[in-house]
Amino acid sequence: MTYDEMGLFRENADEAGLEWKGPPAVARRDVEVADGRRVSALVWGDADPDLVLLHGGAQNSHTWDTVALALDRPLVAIDLPGHGHSDWRADHHYSPSSLADDVAVAMGELAPRAAAVVGMSLGGLTAISLASRYPARVPRLVVVDVTPGVDRAKAEPIIAFVSGPERFASFDEILDRTVQHNPTRTLSSLRRGVLHNARELPDGSWEWRYDRVRGSLSDGALPDMADLWDELESVRAPCLLVRGGTSGVVGDEDVAELQRRQPAAEVIVVDGAGHSIQGDKPVELAGIIAELLRRS
Repeated sequence: MTYDEMGLFRENADEAGLEWKGPPAVARRDVEVADGRRVSALVWGDADPDLVLLHGGAQNSHTWDTVALALDRPLVAIDLPGHGHSDWRADHHYSPSSLADDVAVAMGELAPRAAAVVGMSLGGLTAISLASRYPARVPRLVVVDVTPGVDRAKAEPIIAFVSGPERFASFDEILDRTVQHNPTRTLSSLRRGVLHNARELPDGSWEWRYDRVRGSLSDGALPDMADLWDELESVRAPCLLVRGGTSGVVGDEDVAELQRRQPAAEVIVVDGAGHSIQGDKPVELAGIIAELLRRS
């Protein structure tokens, strides 16, 4: 199957009802981090990026394509280590703190003057650690549908999806499983997602484009988040939590704890969105981000 990584943006725009202005300027860039590993990213636009986007576990930077088209501004969407086109860690250790170290290096080269970092799910936990440990990198923090209070019970629907087979006999088989677990999404959007997040092997079978070994969600494990509440409390950047209205990943008790740790934090609920707000309601999420940047 022929796959053009940069050839699907028109589909994103049409599906979201966005005006098509022609192919956007998007380039894939790699940055060397620790141990000679590479962190890969999509750089949107030709000017200095003012925004960094971090995807969730078992996703990749293309999950932000429609959001990026709606924003129409220079930004960087990073493939977290072990995901997308970024190298896998030899120890398969993808805690928010270890991911934050690599993201900080990548941002230093690709987006040193970003005005905000937006992280969803695992990317949101990574963004919290990044804001705590590298405050100069995160002038504003946006966390999408996650807090350090997430546990196995709250993440069960996500774990159920990513805990499936490691290999699929055909593209149709991997797409069918994706459709079964995402009944509210359009077939075209899920097809794009699989093309970006899976790869065909020489024998014609398909596998996911992320590290499923120890430390990933595939074995039901969650990153160690024991210290992340304390890291969140130490963050000095303005914080915004965006919740999916139909998602169970963030509970009211998590919001209460977040606002106890960050009394000035804002919370916005996107009606009709599940955990992956960037997929369910990308234009609405882009509007929230744009408004935040206007206030920066």
